[in-house]
Amino acid sequence: MSNQLELRHLNYFLAVAEELHFRKAAERLYISQPGLSRQIKQMEEDLGIQLFERHNRKVALTKAGAYLKNELSIHLKQMDDIITHAKLLHEGKKGQLKLGYVGSAMQHIIPNLLLKYKEQHPDVVFSLKETDNQKQIEDLLNFKIDLGFVRLEHTPSSINKQIILKDTFCLVLPKSHKVDASNFKNLLQLEHEPFILFDPEYSESYYNKVLQVFQESGFSPLISHLTIHASSIYKLVEHNFGISIVPKSLINTNTKGVKFIELKKIRQRTELSVVWNKNNRNPLLIHILDLINNLNL
Repeated sequence: MSNQLELRHLNYFLAVAEELHFRKAAERLYISQPGLSRQIKQMEEDLGIQLFERHNRKVALTKAGAYLKNELSIHLKQMDDIITHAKLLHEGKKGQLKLGYVGSAMQHIIPNLLLKYKEQHPDVVFSLKETDNQKQIEDLLNFKIDLGFVRLEHTPSSINKQIILKDTFCLVLPKSHKVDASNFKNLLQLEHEPFILFDPEYSESYYNKVLQVFQESGFSPLISHLTIHASSIYKLVEHNFGISIVPKSLINTNTKGVKFIELKKIRQRTELSVVWNKNNRNPLLIHILDLINNLNL
């Protein structure tokens, strides 16, 4: 790298690479457009690489530019994390762990894990973010989170996965529904009911597993609503928009207006897994993984 190239040049490049528009990138960076254009041109000359193709007002990344954008996005994020970790150490903290999770993991798994972890490491700062399965994988690949809790069967080769819970399914019915635990026999009793399910965007593999449940019960469900939030499912069920099937770990006994029936006799189980990037260098990650291995979550 040329001695003339500074960190600000990399940030300038990333802004243009993300916006693909010099004026918008300049506004984002609070500098003039001509000044930004000169800086990018100088960067290309210093590196001896053409980073952008310029056609009238259109800007596109070259192959080299696209590669540099992807790599810098990851490594500059890692640099930010390193600096943040150093600041936390300066403040007397041991560092920060960033967790992503699907809603069911917050019922029991994560609270139990964090309480135990804080007993051993009281000076760690936690950042928690509820998000869908695929977004967690993207955030792990981009080092935006350290650890994820997902319901996925397949992950990229650079992502490690460890199953921590095998869950049964439960029916969710309005409190007033005629079917309850005493008279429930099988799902075929409910074949004419509208069902509210998690959107396949939440997890395609989870969605397909739920469809297997219906298939083996002898019918295709009438799907009235799709959502990514359990709270939305419960509200819709409570107000008689349909019924649902959810993992047992999502049961919330404080939810009013609905009742749950565990489907113990069906063979399908849904798995909750912890996932992390093999290349994550956060020194705290190994501690929480050790704890997960030693706890009966």
